[in-house]
Amino acid sequence: MDILLIGGLWLDGSVWGDVASALEPLGHRPVPLTLPGQGDGSVSATLDDQVAAVLAAVDAAPGRPLVVGHSAACALAWLAADRRPERLAKVVLIGGFPTGDGQPYADFFEVSDGVMPFPGWEPFEGPDSVDLDDTARRELAAAAIPVPAGVAKGVVRLTDERRFDVPVVVVCPEFTAAQAQEWISAGDVPELARAKHVDFADIDSGHWPMVTRPADLARILDTAAGPA
Repeated sequence: MDILLIGGLWLDGSVWGDVASALEPLGHRPVPLTLPGQGDGSVSATLDDQVAAVLAAVDAAPGRPLVVGHSAACALAWLAADRRPERLAKVVLIGGFPTGDGQPYADFFEVSDGVMPFPGWEPFEGPDSVDLDDTARRELAAAAIPVPAGVAKGVVRLTDERRFDVPVVVVCPEFTAAQAQEWISAGDVPELARAKHVDFADIDSGHWPMVTRPADLARILDTAAGPA
């Protein structure tokens, strides 16, 4: 199966290298995406540009791909479900949840000179980064690509209720599956509260399991690629 891998803020496709290497022997074709504005040198990219890039990858897949979103890019994976509900096998959300219609994509940190740079590790102290050693922190920070304002401040638009028919797997790194279920039941994640098929998978990691637990994450994705 084609597995489209979409990294969160500040990440390009290279962050999936170890996961991709672990997926290939399992019989899958991993497709790490480098999004407009996050690795192609563009600072004028918009959220619409990133959505278009994801949809182009979906359309290029020979079958029905598994679309994997990490962190903020969970919203991109869910937008793929909204735009191509009949084309997706499943959506996998790692360390994040879908953004609702009419909400900003990722307006989380200060924008300067038209981009949102990586804010340093202080906002991520605690469970998010507990399993990152000093080397991993330095490498992630050095590779972080400032996100164009047109992406971070872009508004999510969801229009097709068939997205709720697409099976979802929530991968839970810095939080547990039990916590995720509680948040959904409490109404904190309205998009997933309406989804018809939601499964959960715990992974013992911080917010970046593709860096710290790539083999474990690959096994979870392999399982998710099975029957709905």
